[in-house]
This record gives sequence, structure tokens and C-alpha cells, in this order.
Amino acid sequence: MCTGVTPDKRRDGWPASAREHIFGRMRVRVGSLEVDSLTLGEAVDAVEGLVARGGAVFTPNVDHVVLAEDDARFRDCYARASLSLADGMPILWAARLLGRPLPEKVSGSDLVPALMERAARRGFRVYLLGAGPGVAEKAASKLCARGVHVCGFDAPVLRDPAPIIEKIRAARPEIVLVAFGAPKQEFFIDTARQHVPAVFVGVGATLDFIAGTIPRAPRWMSSNGLEWLYRLAREPRRLWRRYLLRDPKFALIVWRQLRGMRPVLPPRPAAGPS
Repeated sequence: MCTGVTPDKRRDGWPASAREHIFGRMRVRVGSLEVDSLTLGEAVDAVEGLVARGGAVFTPNVDHVVLAEDDARFRDCYARASLSLADGMPILWAARLLGRPLPEKVSGSDLVPALMERAARRGFRVYLLGAGPGVAEKAASKLCARGVHVCGFDAPVLRDPAPIIEKIRAARPEIVLVAFGAPKQEFFIDTARQHVPAVFVGVGATLDFIAGTIPRAPRWMSSNGLEWLYRLAREPRRLWRRYLLRDPKFALIVWRQLRGMRPVLPPRPAAGPS
């Protein structure tokens, strides 16, 4: 474990932009999932605002939208999420087609570095969970070097969540980065947040990116919606079914929604304690 820099905490109040969006932000529905209209900076502020009370942060991408069509439990997890941030250009394109453009892409791989920079400044305790053997430990080492207070890490086999949750609770984190992949990480977060007063963030492959075990796609590919092609080229055996068989259904989902023109949802009402 490691300790961070001298903290500059603001636990007794919400950052201005976070307050505006948490208690009155617009959302758009893409398929069966709601997405919050936030910039990256606003998203980091919003997560900081959740630290005092806990919550769940998900980053829906094309695969999540497709999975949600046939998985009621996955949809329910999203319905209970504190924040839902657009991970990928196709989500932005779909929102624009539906008449409610989102301000920008807020992928987990962009959110987490910015959030960890904030965590280092505020002195927040961070726990890393999931990814492959040794990945969380490598990511913890990298984050510690940047001044982040990593209070624990683990890469367990996800069978019984109870002992994992107890281990997290004992570490007393304020932010937990969960990298089990969808939908496992969303299922776990939805359960764990009921027992641990922390902000749980589903981060997918982001711990691998931080650890350096998997390189990120070049920014020009990510900005043009081609990150999937880069990842497919690097991990074809693991990802071909997802990208070539399952995810093309996204276009059909959006087309059907356009035909039905599901209305844009109203601002989220004031949230009570999580």
C-alpha cells in the first residue's frame, strides 16, 4: 500500500459543476440505457461529490447497450447507478441522431487518470479490484508513484462476493476501481455499494492501461470511433465474437429507437442518500 501527497480535501461541499449536474442534469436514453450529459471535467467533479456518500459510476459503451437489451438485471444495475458516462464515439453519434447530443466522450480510460489526479490532490483512499494476475499490483505501483493513496488491491476469482466486499470494507476506501469487465463488474458494484460507503467505478480494461500490460489505442483512432478495431487486432481470439457478432446489433437498436423516437428523459430528480 502507499500514501499520497498532503491532501487538499473538500469533503464538506460539492464542486459547483457537480452540484448542478447531480441534482438537475439532462439524460438521453440510448437503447435501454440512460447516459448523463457531462464533460470530462464535470464528471470528475461529480465523482468527487459522491465520495462523501458513496455511489456507482458506469461507463456505457456499444457492448453495454447490446447486453442491456436482453439482460434485465444489467438494466436494473444501470437504473440504480449514480452516474452513467458515454464511453465511446458511437454513443455520442447515437445521441446526436436521437436529437440530444452529448458534450463529449467520457471513457473510463480518460476518466480514471483525471480522477486519480484529483484523488491525489484530495488525499482520497483508492482501492483497485480485478483485471488479470498482477495487473492491479502494477497499476497500484504506478498510481502510488503519482501520489495516489492506494489503500489496497486485489484480483480475486469472482465467485462469492461476500469475502471480497469484506476485504474492501476493511481497507476503508473512498474510491474503488472495479475491472471485472461487463456485466460482472456492474453486478458486483450494484451489490458491494450496499455494504461499503465508497464510490465504485466500473473501469473495464483501464487498470491494464495504467499498468502498461495493454496499450491504449492511438488517440486518432479513439476519437474516430475505431478503438474497437485496434483492440480486435491486438486480441482477436478474445474479442472477435464481441466486436464482429454481438456489437453490430447496436446499429439495429438505435435504428429501432429512431423509428419509435423514445423521448429524452427529464432531468434526474434530487437524489437521496445512497
